[in-house]
Amino acid sequence: MKILQTLSRLYINDLNSALEFYETLFGTPAALRFEIPQIGLELAQIGDILLIAGTDEALKPFRSTQATFLVDSLDEFRVYLEEKGAEILRGPDKVPTGRNMTVRHPDGSVVEYVEHSNPA
Repeated sequence: MKILQTLSRLYINDLNSALEFYETLFGTPAALRFEIPQIGLELAQIGDILLIAGTDEALKPFRSTQATFLVDSLDEFRVYLEEKGAEILRGPDKVPTGRNMTVRHPDGSVVEYVEHSNPA
C-alpha cells in the first residue's frame, strides 16, 4: 500500500488554453489527457498538476476535492481508510485511467484516490 504521486488539482473552464500555458511553463507536454463526457469534464496531467476542465456547473460537485493521490492498490487503501474513520463519498468507480474513489478524511479534507490500470 503506497501513495505513488500526489497531484494538485486546478479547476478551469477551457483546457486547451490552460494546457498550452502549463506545457510552456513546465517545458513538457501533458503526460495524460482524456474526457469523461458523461459528466462533462476533460482532464490533463502535466507534472504534478491535474487540470480539470468543464463548465462551472459540471465542476461544482468536484471543487471540494483538494488533491488526487495516485496509489498502488485502491482496495487496500479503502480498507485502511475505513478502519481509520474516513468516509467513502464516491466509488470505487471505473474511470478512463483505471479506478477511483473520493474520500473524506477524518480531518474533513476531501481527496480522490486513483489506481491506474497500467501504471507508468
